[in-house]
Amino acid sequence: MTDHEVGVLAIGAGPANLALAAAIEECGNTELADSTLLLEQAPDIKWQRDLLMPWARSQVSFLKDLVTLRNPRSKFSFLNFLHDQGRLDQFVNLGTFHPFRWEFSDYLQWVATSLERVHIRYNARVVTIDPVHDHNHTPTGWHVTLADGDTIHARDLVIGGGRDPHIPQPFTDLPPDRVIHSARYRTRIADIPRDQPLHTVVIGGAQSAAEMFYALHENLPNSHITMIVRSIGLQNYQTSKFINELFFPSFVDEFHDSPPEIRAQVLDEMRLTNYAGLAPPFLDELYMMLYRQRMLGTPRSTIHTMTEVTHAHLDNDNDNVILDLKDRKTGKTTPLPCDLVLLGTGYDTRMPALVRDLATKTGLPHINVTRNYRIDLGRTATAAVYLQGVNEATHGIADSLISVLAQRSHDITTDLLTRRTTTPQRTS
Repeated sequence: MTDHEVGVLAIGAGPANLALAAAIEECGNTELADSTLLLEQAPDIKWQRDLLMPWARSQVSFLKDLVTLRNPRSKFSFLNFLHDQGRLDQFVNLGTFHPFRWEFSDYLQWVATSLERVHIRYNARVVTIDPVHDHNHTPTGWHVTLADGDTIHARDLVIGGGRDPHIPQPFTDLPPDRVIHSARYRTRIADIPRDQPLHTVVIGGAQSAAEMFYALHENLPNSHITMIVRSIGLQNYQTSKFINELFFPSFVDEFHDSPPEIRAQVLDEMRLTNYAGLAPPFLDELYMMLYRQRMLGTPRSTIHTMTEVTHAHLDNDNDNVILDLKDRKTGKTTPLPCDLVLLGTGYDTRMPALVRDLATKTGLPHINVTRNYRIDLGRTATAAVYLQGVNEATHGIADSLISVLAQRSHDITTDLLTRRTTTPQRTS
């Protein structure tokens, strides 16, 4: 076991914290860059690791990479990655703003490798975070313990590991080997014999559910696949250019300054831009696949719309999972036996458990986040915690997306630098 001390400790080496690492390297403060460490629990960096199907595309323009909207001249841009790898001509010839997901994932690993001052530690899973207090019980730093027993003391934390998977209540009592959340799809599906004739059911009607539904036809070619959708049918994302202006980094100020009830209304009205729909080209391809099945007489797939699962359990012999399906049109409930349940049910809307646990240890009754993404620990605190990707309620729906990464990294870096040149003033 070893102890380390750093100025900034960023948990998670995904797009958010890599964008921050690039911003810190380019801010001109070498002391800050040299004292920044990113922790990644995996042995390498992959973007949406378990949904990296070879045909899956990014739904966001490559110009909204980690740096371009902050600094178009940055060496960490996606275009510079393509140039460095000898792939620029071929990509330009595609005539698209939307790279394959695996290509953007390669870009993230390239950025990590290209960092010169900020360090990344792989295979580093955080187990606990404990606040360090002064004699007035004011936070002065953070004591972080890793799974291998190493400890790290940091003045500032940046938590960018994403939200926790959402497992709806009907599925919480099923055995773990019968349920796969989209966050674990490729890892778990690889353990199932490819030729096994299973009946697999996918729950959900948005992009992740639809991608699993589509991928299963190749991953388990002898299976029958059913999709359960609560709404009237699969729908396109809203892609209006007028609506897309609400994903501009400049909209964060307007959203943050709005009253809470207006924020909630905006989030509700923007739901179909991100959470309840599919990318239009992929939706068309999915429909074409089902059309071919119907016309060629080889149906393997079924989609039940206006349907919800009210209960899930094993049968008496523990052979099948029984899903109780309620038809929302008639109210009638019927059982559906299956072998495996895949959940495209998204992520818990609460703050991640890691953040909630830290707030409890710090004595915070509520988690309030400033415009600069910092948890309000009080004016006298010399330590800080920044949250990336979980502030939709206060910073808008784009907070969990790539769209605002470049500007958000600038905001956090600016706040880090400002706090290092400002002495906290105690309040009476």
